[in-house]
Amino acid sequence: MTAPILALDTTDQGVPRLPLGDAVDSAISWVTSTFSGVFDAVKSVLEGAYDGLDTVLSGPPFWFVAVALALIALFAKGWKLAVGTLVGLVVIAGVNQWGNAMDTLALVILASAVALVLAIPLGIWAARNDGVSRVLRPVLDFMQTMPAFVYLIPTVVIFRVGVVPGIVATVIFAMAPGVRFTELGLRQVDREVVEAGHAFGSSEGRILRQIQLPLAMPTIMAGVNQVIMLSLSMVVISGMVGAAGLGGAVVQALQRVNVSLGFEAGLSVVILAMFLDRVTSAFGTRSKTARAVAAAATA
Repeated sequence: MTAPILALDTTDQGVPRLPLGDAVDSAISWVTSTFSGVFDAVKSVLEGAYDGLDTVLSGPPFWFVAVALALIALFAKGWKLAVGTLVGLVVIAGVNQWGNAMDTLALVILASAVALVLAIPLGIWAARNDGVSRVLRPVLDFMQTMPAFVYLIPTVVIFRVGVVPGIVATVIFAMAPGVRFTELGLRQVDREVVEAGHAFGSSEGRILRQIQLPLAMPTIMAGVNQVIMLSLSMVVISGMVGAAGLGGAVVQALQRVNVSLGFEAGLSVVILAMFLDRVTSAFGTRSKTARAVAAAATA
């Protein structure tokens, strides 16, 4: 008798099939079951932080929050941005999207904060260690090129539907620019300035805090701006997995083919994006001025 021939699974092109997806699926299942306690704790922390932030933004009267945000714009850039912010927020309230907008703003602030807390130290580490930079570069490339929707799948498996998978997917998607810009800013600092700090006997930590970070701040702030913008775009996509806010309204409008709701929610997203972009850009401009002052002081 002849031995049975094992059938080899192939693709439509006749190439042996690589079970990469199956391997990832098995890995996600193992991680979910093994670290379920850790994920439950992370979920509780993120839910608590989001609920608290959302209460701060949604709890007070509309006019109070609108004036507070306008004052932030006034401090950042001036009265023109403050007036524009106030008008935009009145428009959001006028189309009955204020609650959703505040839910979205809470998501963006929380996700951006978590992303920056992770990204900036990684960027500093990469700037000070070439080996770390070489390892992080392909990882960041993967994070930035992977379609945003793909991040929602494992996060839903791990955290189920709701606000937490949206936050986690947003953090993964948005943190890459924070790492890259932080590393770039620190590497662009003039070496002579750093050597002058060493000559005066400053420690590495003091040089980082008082020389490198202030001089790199404009570039770092550009990274902060990109993180916030990517967070806002991802938060809207996260509405597909049950995250609250304008993303949920957009998904609802798509499901019902409701042009009116879709336009109102989309316009509210644009207004929030403009506010966040202008404010962070203004702080970045201030950082450029501070950098020039610091460079002149060390010249």
